[in-house]
Amino acid sequence: MIKNFFKTFLLWELLLGLKLTGRHLFSRKITLQYPEESTPKSVRFRGLHALRRYPNGEERCIACKLCEAVCPALAITIESEPRADGTRRTTKYEIDLFKCIYCGFCEESCPVDSIVETGISDFHFEKRGEQIIGKQQLLAIGDKYEAEIAKARIEDAKFR
Repeated sequence: MIKNFFKTFLLWELLLGLKLTGRHLFSRKITLQYPEESTPKSVRFRGLHALRRYPNGEERCIACKLCEAVCPALAITIESEPRADGTRRTTKYEIDLFKCIYCGFCEESCPVDSIVETGISDFHFEKRGEQIIGKQQLLAIGDKYEAEIAKARIEDAKFR
């Protein structure tokens, strides 16, 4: 009881806090200059979505709608119709990135490895409605970053 009184009277907690501050005050600071430097990311990082194509240029998505069904945030919307050759492809594939929680369930459920989450974390929107990414935008992202996506998939294969 007397010990608690002296700790309170002498502001013991404040002295402990100042000791901690003093310990780190003169240590070397680690600062990244963000646009030029970035922290290393895991190959399993989940960022911006992309739709992939087969090497012959045909889109991989077969409109099975598993990604739409498994999405816990209901961020994916798919509409499809059959093609002349009897296969089914998407006519509308949209992802609302404000709803998306980047859980990765969509890419895990995809049987043909069509939808993937890339390592891109630097994206922004300037107008309302730009957060909804359509099929053509997703395919363009996939085409642009296909080499990086394929490399990350190979490095990640040992964890699956």
